[in-house]
Amino acid sequence: MTRPQAAFRGPDPAAASAPAPRREFLPFAPPLIGEEEIQEVVDTLRSSWITTGPKTKRFEQDFATYLGAPGALALNSCTAALHTGLVTLGIGPGAEVITTPMTFAASVNVIEHVGARPVLVDVEPDTLNIDPVLVEEAITPQTRAILPVHYAGHPAALDPIGELASAHKLAVLEDAAHALPAKYNGRPIGAGPNPAAFSFYATKNLTTGEGGMLTGSPDFLASARILSLHGMSRDAWRRYDKGGSWRYDILEPGFKYNMTDIQAALGLWQLRKLERFQQRRREIVGLYNQAFAGVDSLELPVARPEVEHAWHLYVLRLRPETLRIGRDEFVEELARRNIGTSVHFIPIHLHTYYRTKYGYAPGAFPTAYSNFQRMLSLPLNVRLTDLDVADVIEAVLDVVRTHRR
Repeated sequence: MTRPQAAFRGPDPAAASAPAPRREFLPFAPPLIGEEEIQEVVDTLRSSWITTGPKTKRFEQDFATYLGAPGALALNSCTAALHTGLVTLGIGPGAEVITTPMTFAASVNVIEHVGARPVLVDVEPDTLNIDPVLVEEAITPQTRAILPVHYAGHPAALDPIGELASAHKLAVLEDAAHALPAKYNGRPIGAGPNPAAFSFYATKNLTTGEGGMLTGSPDFLASARILSLHGMSRDAWRRYDKGGSWRYDILEPGFKYNMTDIQAALGLWQLRKLERFQQRRREIVGLYNQAFAGVDSLELPVARPEVEHAWHLYVLRLRPETLRIGRDEFVEELARRNIGTSVHFIPIHLHTYYRTKYGYAPGAFPTAYSNFQRMLSLPLNVRLTDLDVADVIEAVLDVVRTHRR
């Protein structure tokens, strides 16, 4: 049951020693699907087209227009967009792709899928985005691409990364799973010269349940579109709609990565609501920042002046020297207070596959590793009421008070 909206006044100092316990569990990141999305899906189900068709095309056009991107290709996941992007760029066996350990496994798995070698470099201590200085040090004659991840919605340092790519004739493929609708130096992520892959997973700022989008130049997307549907010269809509032809050719051994009109129906309305969603996310971030600003046990997320943060995640970092418990216990304490949290992410080099294949030690990327050990993500979604936010704040402050050194 959703709690009623109320004006947020912050934790009451008089009640700080014994905040009222929350009776219902607060999920970390539920989606917000409105009646408009539901009716658009119903309209699709009642139509003659439920797979990739007119609504997917309209979603691609609306998304490109929203960002000011030269074009967009709707796919079934951000992973599909990254994989298709790498193949379209010609990245394959023998190549090296530089990327970050502070990301979800999909960002690096796709490099393995194309037969290339992922080269991990450490992250910046404030944004936790890939460090351009270390990128430069990692470039070799085998390097073919850089895959920066816009961590938590804070854009990576695209200008220095772009300068490196230009100097060494490298491709840049942006993992923008967290970055809708972030901006870097006033330009939306996805509107620049690099292809960018977006996620519409259930927890994202815009959701189609499962889904993704690849932005890029018209020529790049024309090749990517063929790869994304079996390598076929014609998709189903162009074969079966009025005036279409059953004939097709297989131009390359492609994939089955297309988005359906059922998913696009959700996306059409989610995109229209995105500005309102983002306003609410920024309000919640402001309430968190205000409440936690003076707490010496907590390090708050940053937003550099040259960026507009998408605020997909609100990542707190604990200062271990001030607390008698670690991150895992902190998460457990919040769960006891009915607050759902998560951790973003377990660094890539700690996972069995990558640790075993490449021989990584935990401290191989010290900034990523040390920050992983003390980070947790608080609820940040547009279904949160001000009372929900107050409960999160009270729970965090109570854990800090209870377990201070």
